[in-house]
Parts: sequence; C-alpha cells; structure tokens
Amino acid sequence: MTQRSGSKAGAVATAAILVGMVAMVTVVATEVAGRRQAAAAAAGARAVGILAHVKALASDQMEGRAPGSIGEERTVDYLVDQFKKIGLKPGNPDGTYVQSVPLIAFLGKPTAWFTAGGRRLDLAFPDDYVAASRRGQAEVSVTNSELVFVGYGVVAPEFGWDDYKGVDVRGKTLVMLIGDPPVADPRNPAALDPATFRGPAMTYYGRWTYKYEIAATKGAAATIIVHETGPAGYAYDVVRNMGRENFNVAAADLAARHEAIDAWIALDRAKELFARSGQDFAALKARAATRQFAPVPLGSTFDATLRNTLRTVTTKNVIARLEGSDPLLRNEYVMYSAHWDHFGRNLALEGDQILNGALDNGSGMAEMLAIAELFARMSPAPKRSLLFLAPTAEESVMLGAKHYAQNPLWPLERTLADINMDIMNFWGPTRAIVSVAYGQSTLDEVLAAEAAKQGRVVLPDPEAEKGYFYRSDHFELAKLGVPALHFLHPGAQYRDRPADYGQRKRDQYTTNDYHKVTDEVKADWDLRGAVEDVDLLMRVGLAVANGAAYPEWKPGTEFKATRERALKAAKR
Repeated sequence: MTQRSGSKAGAVATAAILVGMVAMVTVVATEVAGRRQAAAAAAGARAVGILAHVKALASDQMEGRAPGSIGEERTVDYLVDQFKKIGLKPGNPDGTYVQSVPLIAFLGKPTAWFTAGGRRLDLAFPDDYVAASRRGQAEVSVTNSELVFVGYGVVAPEFGWDDYKGVDVRGKTLVMLIGDPPVADPRNPAALDPATFRGPAMTYYGRWTYKYEIAATKGAAATIIVHETGPAGYAYDVVRNMGRENFNVAAADLAARHEAIDAWIALDRAKELFARSGQDFAALKARAATRQFAPVPLGSTFDATLRNTLRTVTTKNVIARLEGSDPLLRNEYVMYSAHWDHFGRNLALEGDQILNGALDNGSGMAEMLAIAELFARMSPAPKRSLLFLAPTAEESVMLGAKHYAQNPLWPLERTLADINMDIMNFWGPTRAIVSVAYGQSTLDEVLAAEAAKQGRVVLPDPEAEKGYFYRSDHFELAKLGVPALHFLHPGAQYRDRPADYGQRKRDQYTTNDYHKVTDEVKADWDLRGAVEDVDLLMRVGLAVANGAAYPEWKPGTEFKATRERALKAAKR
C-alpha cells in the first residue's frame, strides 16, 4: 500500500514537472516567436521608411536635385527637416545644418575639328565628343594645336612609369587612353601584373580626373581622352551627359589650374583620327602598355572654341551631428556620408526630362537617414560623436566633399572614419557584402566581424577595374588621410537567387538606368537587403565610435603616410 501510494505520488510529481516544462518551453517558444515577429515588424517598418525617403528624394518635385536649382532648395529642406525630426543637432558649429559651397556653373557650346592628312575632320557635339573648360571664362579657344599621343598619360615613379619621357608638351593637345596601363604579368602573360597598377584593379592614375590634372601640370593646351566602355566602366552615353551644365569650385586662379579645354572622344572617331594621321591605333595602344612607350606626335592639329554660359552658384552640403556620450571622446568623430545631388533636367530630351536619381543616390541618403534614426534612439549614445554629411556636387567631380575636406567643420585628424553610401542594394538579401574599399584599411576587419554576426561575409569589389573607390565623396577625405569604407552596388551572392543574379542586376542598372531618366523607383525592388545593410553599417560605425583604437590605412596604400603625418602633427 505504502509503496503503491509513493509510486502514485511520484507519478503525479513527474507529470507536474512535465507539465511545467511544457509550459516553460511554450513560454520560451512564444517569447522567441514574439521577438522574431517584433524583429520582422521592425525590419518591415524600416523598409517602408527607406522606400518613403527614396520616393520623396527621387520624386519629380525634386527635379533631379541639380545644384543651384529649385530642386536643391527642396532637397536641402527635406534633409534638414528629417535631421531635426530624428533629433540630431546642427552639424555646422555656426548652429545650422548646412555648409555653403561656392561654385561656378558653366554650360559650354563647343565647336571643334581635327586637321589630319591634309583634310579637315569636323566633330559633332555631343555624339562624337564632349568638351568643357573649367577656367570660369566666357570663351576659350585652342588654335592649330599639335596633337600628341601620350599613351595613358601617367607619371607614376613608384611603378617606374613615365608616359611623357621628358617631352615638352606645353601648348599642345594631348590624346590619351582611359584607365591604367594594362601591364602583362611576366609570370603569366594572359593576366595583368598585380605589382604594377594593382593588376586589374583601377588606381587613381586610371581616372579621367587624374589625366586632366597631370596634363595641366605639363602645360598642355587641351586633353582628349579616348572613351572605351570597358576601362572607363560606363558607356559613352554617360560621357554624353557630361556635356550638360557642369561646376567648379570658385577660385581666383582657375586659369592657372586648368587647361583651356578638357575633352572626351568616341572610340570610332579616335580610330578615324589615328588612321588619317597615318597611325595604327591598335598598335599604339599595345605599345602604350609598356614602360618603353614615348610620346608620339600625330602630325595633325586640333582647333576648338568653347563659349560658356556662366553663373555663380552657392550650393550647400547638409550636415547633422549626434553628440557622443563620453566626455573624453565626444570631440572625436565617425562620419557617414551620402551625396544628395544628381543631374537635374536634360532639356535636350523629349518626354521625360528629369533625371530622378533614385538609386544614385536617393538610396544612399535614405539609408543614411535610417542609420541616423537608429543611433538617435540608442541609450546611451555612442562614446564618440557621429557626423552625417550629405555633400553637394558629387556628380561634378565630388566638389562638395572636396570643399568639406579643404574646409572641415570638424578636425579631419580626429575623424576616425568615413562610411560612404552611394547606389545601394535594393535587390534583396545577400550572403555577402561587397566593400569597394576592401584591402585599404583596418576597417575591413571591423566590417567582417559585424557581417559575420549576420551570417554574411565581405568580398572585394568584383569590378575593381572600374575604379569605384575613386568615384565618390569618401575619396576626397581619403586623400587627406581619413580611412574610408565605400559601398556601391554592395549586393553579392543573393539568397535564393542564381549565382549570377547580382552581376546581372549590376549590369542591367549600369546599362539601362545609370545617369539616365530611368533611374526611378522600381516596383520590383526588394528592400530586405537594404534593411540588413542599414543594420550592418550602423554596427560598424558603433564599433568604431566605441573602439579603443583609431582605424588605420594598411601598408602600401597611398593614403597611409598622409594620415600618419596628420596624426603626428595633431599630437604636437
């Protein structure tokens, strides 16, 4: 009897325990499910918020966000209003959310021709060529200027490279190729030498901005860059768009800084010029990929006149600040940046004339605002202060960022990093993120650690040959030493998609929408990846803002020495 009663009691107790365990498991499962539902709801709300920002910034009401236009006024007002709603402080120490950037706007009407083989070859603007003068003068001319082919137009002592070989090119018109010299790997002639111009990756020597700069220092009258889609990284349609109104930072010495005329020429027209000059374009191009190359006079001349419609424009960078919580560290800064401008209207088009710039760069601004909102809700705030910068005139050679870098509102030597966002992933969740700045700084390790928490990995830019690192605002800060991360088309290895999906989407965007009126909000966008990226980039900034050490440039990068000098000078 007693034994049976004990067994019965034990059974009852065991049953009670089991019931309790089931109840506990149920509670835990319910809590987990609740957290997942809450996280999903928060992600969904964030996606809705990001899309709402893009719709507003890329709406026809913004008229393409051209600097100096009514579209600028509306865009700046929108960004300032959003920063205020988020609860951020003015980013300018003068108590405002803007930094004025003085520009000269110029719209040129060029006429140009070659004289080659005793015959005149007239050029049609903008189908055959595009030309601009950045001197801020109403009219400039180049007359009977000798044409000289200078290969890639590169002087790079660290690679033992000089395309000029001491030849005096003052007053002449230089014809040069876009991109870096494609030097063959001596161990594998089918590949490019990784020790020279970083192999397939573009260096700054390959950028068109460098080519105009070096030609100006050599005293050239004009420079003509031969466009090729592969090494340029974009089709000639993008070059054609450069023929619209452009900008330069206002300065008294613009004539001394710039050649009379900077130009591009379509590949077919360039080949025709070389043929009429008795030269083989393909043979000279091959020779230009060797250190033995020397300038080749073409025996032809260039004539051009460019009449500019000029106006002065005071455009604006927009900047906000979240003050750090640590009294000892709040005077150090982590920056997020995303340019606000695009190309405005193209009045030469019939029908839709507004270049809305939804992905370029409504997407970057929208994600920066989402990141700012996450930080503003954080308690306590990060130890270091955060800056949120929306530069102007990125599409005009990063002039807003250049002005900020040369006239910083907060010390660059105490700015730990710039996390720049330009053309973000709106095509779905990914297993990887592409960092255009991969391999440049110790920010790589911070990014990789935070990506791993999401189950993702970090990959280098699969199109490094296009030089994206040198084509957005962070570069102006990097040139003065600030370590940078840059995200452009970051989607790679998409979840539940074919292996080539990401590359196809990148190619489709570049071909169909980049710098065109079709860069608009799309019905098939999938913002789940954008939400992931917002969370990732927020956590990267947080890790740097709370970290013990400054990020550093890695050995071999062209910015390391500049940063070290700046930090050393700041400690004096």
